[in-house]
Amino acid sequence: MPENLTKTELPKAYEPSAIETRWAEFWVKEKLFSVATPAVGDTRPVFCLLLPPPNVTGRLHMGHMLNQTQMDIIVRWHRMRGFVTLWLPGTDHAGIATQMMVERQLASEGKKRTDLGREKFIERVWEWKKHYGGAIFDQMRRLGASVDWDREYFTMDENLSRAVREVFVRLYEQGLIYRGKYIVNWCPRCVTAISDLEVKHEEVPGKLWEIRYPVVGTNEFITVATTRPETVLGDTAVAVNERDERYKHLHGKKVLLPLMNREIPIITDELAQPEFGTGAVKVTPAHDANDFEAGLRHNLPQIEVMDEHARMNQNAGPYAGLDRYEARKRVLEDLRSQEFLVGEKDYTVALGKCDRCGAVVEPRLSTQWFVKIQPLAERAIEVVEKDYIRFTPANYRQIYLNWMRNIHDWTISRQLWWGHRIPAWHCECGEIIVAREARTQCPKCGGSALTQDPDVLDTWFSSGLLPFTSLGWPDATRDLEVFYPTSLLITGFDILFFWVARMIMLGCWFMAPPEKPGADERDARRSNSAHVGAGAPTRPAAASAASLGEQRSPAGPMRTSTALTDDELRSSVPFREVYIHALVRDAERQKMSKTKGNVLDPIQVIEKYGTDATRFTLAAMSSPGTDIAFNESRTEGYRAFANKIWNAARFMFMNVDRLGMCGADALAREASHGTPGISGFQATTLEDRWILSRFNSVTKNVNDSLRAYRFDEAANAIYDFFWGEFCDWYLELIKPRLLPESETARATCGNLVALFEASLRLLHPVMPFMTEEIWHAIYDGNPPLKSLALAAYPQADESQIDPKAETEMAILQDLIASVRNLRAELKVEMKQRVPVEIFAEEPAVRSLIQRNASALERLANVEEARFVEQSMAKLSGARHTARFDVRLIYEKKIDVAAECERLKKEMEKIEKGITTGQRQLGNEQFLAKAPPQVVENLRKQQQELAVMHQKTRSKLHELGCG
Repeated sequence: MPENLTKTELPKAYEPSAIETRWAEFWVKEKLFSVATPAVGDTRPVFCLLLPPPNVTGRLHMGHMLNQTQMDIIVRWHRMRGFVTLWLPGTDHAGIATQMMVERQLASEGKKRTDLGREKFIERVWEWKKHYGGAIFDQMRRLGASVDWDREYFTMDENLSRAVREVFVRLYEQGLIYRGKYIVNWCPRCVTAISDLEVKHEEVPGKLWEIRYPVVGTNEFITVATTRPETVLGDTAVAVNERDERYKHLHGKKVLLPLMNREIPIITDELAQPEFGTGAVKVTPAHDANDFEAGLRHNLPQIEVMDEHARMNQNAGPYAGLDRYEARKRVLEDLRSQEFLVGEKDYTVALGKCDRCGAVVEPRLSTQWFVKIQPLAERAIEVVEKDYIRFTPANYRQIYLNWMRNIHDWTISRQLWWGHRIPAWHCECGEIIVAREARTQCPKCGGSALTQDPDVLDTWFSSGLLPFTSLGWPDATRDLEVFYPTSLLITGFDILFFWVARMIMLGCWFMAPPEKPGADERDARRSNSAHVGAGAPTRPAAASAASLGEQRSPAGPMRTSTALTDDELRSSVPFREVYIHALVRDAERQKMSKTKGNVLDPIQVIEKYGTDATRFTLAAMSSPGTDIAFNESRTEGYRAFANKIWNAARFMFMNVDRLGMCGADALAREASHGTPGISGFQATTLEDRWILSRFNSVTKNVNDSLRAYRFDEAANAIYDFFWGEFCDWYLELIKPRLLPESETARATCGNLVALFEASLRLLHPVMPFMTEEIWHAIYDGNPPLKSLALAAYPQADESQIDPKAETEMAILQDLIASVRNLRAELKVEMKQRVPVEIFAEEPAVRSLIQRNASALERLANVEEARFVEQSMAKLSGARHTARFDVRLIYEKKIDVAAECERLKKEMEKIEKGITTGQRQLGNEQFLAKAPPQVVENLRKQQQELAVMHQKTRSKLHELGCG
């Protein structure tokens, strides 16, 4: 254990910074959370949770803090309940983000990655990772995350890279990965294709330009509209609808493409709808997804007019070399000067931007690799429909299913250098060989001039495999047998489709029991490689507009298999439950962003209030489906809560030391830590029976809340118990029993220590640091276990729940609170003892109060409690409840002259207010111009002042003021 914790001594002040780093280092050094894989025959329950791998470039933000707080609470709770608990940590190589980071570093040195070349650049990235890549895990260690640090992985580790290659090759062999030239979302700044999910759309003010195209051989024009006039340069047709009577005479004719003087055909296609605009549309197959499909249907040329940086290329003629927006400006000027531009309107444009860098995305024709997703999606839909995977909150189930039922093929290739390189080799003869390991000879021509595909895989491809690859797949490991499927995934909505859906699809596909393949497929699986001839694959089956970057599948060989049984399907899922946590917003419920300047750094909050208080804030505000409006005032309040517990512990230790006991001695009669309730607790008084009952009731509520991921209910139940019941009531009630050095005092102190120890175990998952510190002090620094994190979590003992004691204590608390409130209303000084009169019709209530009169007298500073035989409900100054009436016998002695003076000044103030109000209400101009609500409020105010005037005048008369 840490060195500077001795005997039952706690510093006078609770300072989180003084204990948190020490315990965080202790937990890691002692490998408290490292998990040995259970042997065959081990019957302990298993709980496994995968940490959503933060980017290697990442730093802790408030979203991470919430996510990791909730995970750590659940993990600690399961571990303390005797589960074999594995929380698996790792970091993601984050292809685009990491490459951008290193390229910025190179730019500061006046270099580009191309200056280094691919191999040297990748070496530079590994060097960068070595120096900077562990920052977020260093922060997690400081925060005490109870992950198994011995199992830490990185998605580019060799064992995971081998698994990625295996998945790619198997999918390719099964006809589920294909390569072709399609329209994709292209980020000109990241210089790579990105998926639909990586494009964020926002509506912005824009323009709609109308351009007329001369019909060749006539004096007619066809007018089309566009928001991207620079793409006119790549038009290869104008489309009209066959049903549109306006254009039937132009079927089969051609138009002259403005600025380029190229003749292009007028085609008939459903792309053009008569009811929209002019009924005619320009067709640019290389720069629009819908136009690309139309181009395939009509065998149109695909003319690319922009390069990978969104600059106009040689096909753009005189505009070559211009940036797309500069080209737009020049094209519009030329269209206007040549009288082709006939209209310009304001128009709202749905602009797609790269989620990573913010650049405007271009639809671009590009050769990419795709996953044929439908077979995987069907199984992933089925497991959710059958509730083999459950979502909390439940509404995310339908959100997931809606998206999965409309899914398109997944663009998995990225034009980057950092990442898992696609395991495909190109031969000069045009052959492409997909293989698990590097190939040296072409199977078609026998040539050895093979070049590996330059692209890398989408980062989400490898992270989508983590539930099984992090446990040793493709090897048949004991870890896979024990820990797969994992138990739970806690994550945010923002990666529901990026990551969660893909883990479900890939897990259900690769972790299902082996299918019964046909002979051809068996042969393909035995092979270490597969190859495909040169040329484009079969184009997508006839479809409406394909989504950018998520293309529809080409025809091709499909995997053949027998249907899975329900048990087989259930065992294939990557996790049993998905909990989607809320978003952390600022105190005004605004989304945190750097531009708004409202981003909270969790490390700064922790340094100010402590990790425990910050964790408790996030837990107490974590209501499923409701965003968290993080307010530091709440954290300050929970810092005070921690201080309250600390001071209660010091009070306990003071009595333990005074009575010649140590914490371990006081717990000697406590049974083994696995028993429900608090064994050996000697409940001899009402307050003992009550607190024992409340502890068990709260324990049941907390366990039930954590099972339902109601972190807020669990935290608030513990808060109310520890502060409101244990500290404010129980400690105060037992103080007289602790004072004399007697067997009663020692028994009372023993109860106190046992209860406090059990309460620390109850609180530990939410506030691990402070509870660990006090728990070790209870055992004089020599606890039965290395850590409180390894002790048993409290379980309710129904036999210790005492409804009668809880009812009786509620009556007593209500009586004491009523007297306190009456004292406050009458402004009785706290040090002054006063008698009270009590009416209790029920003999049992009267007997209860009589038995506990000393508690009433001490906690409400009552001189004497007198019972009366008649109800005082109608008497002024009395408090009436269903069980009793109570009033103070008190006449306040006052300085009559001073009180008269005070009342006279108050009367002057009231009369001035009445005069001012009457003047305003008598002013017709004011009444005509003032809002009705203002006038109504003023009238109400006059009524209130009149009542106050009458009361003050009566008081003056009673005191005989002249």
